[in-house]
Amino acid sequence: MSKFLTFIIFFGFITCNLNAQKQAEFGVKGGLNLTFIKVVEGGFGTNPATEVGYYGGVFVDFKIDNGFHIQPELLYIGISDFRFLNAPIYLKYDIENNFHILIGPSLNYFFDFFVNKFKVRADLSIAYDFTSQLNIHMKYTIGFQEITPNGLFLGLGYRL
Repeated sequence: MSKFLTFIIFFGFITCNLNAQKQAEFGVKGGLNLTFIKVVEGGFGTNPATEVGYYGGVFVDFKIDNGFHIQPELLYIGISDFRFLNAPIYLKYDIENNFHILIGPSLNYFFDFFVNKFKVRADLSIAYDFTSQLNIHMKYTIGFQEITPNGLFLGLGYRL
């Protein structure tokens, strides 16, 4: 539980410090999650499986300079019987006016694991703005540990 508390304090600290800037935009996002799990079954090899889930949460987009942004997010994710919090901290770059690429670490707290509830993953994301408020995004999450599967997220975001 102390790692989870440290994670929440760290996320809040980043958000509060960056919130002092005037160029912050807040929003909500959600969508579909596809999780790719590799299960090793005895001497039969790897049995890949795909689980479908959902996610939803909030984000803050802080403009820094020359098309660069910092975009922390806090998402609630549900996949089958598993539930967890996902907090990516993205470095966002505007490739064009409406097209963006985001990359960064993803901090995760799994509610359903008995040990090692805190995991770090890497995210690579792209986003396209339909309007100044509505965007579509896709991200791929890479798990570094055996129990942390990879995932593909497809969804919509709305700036408030």
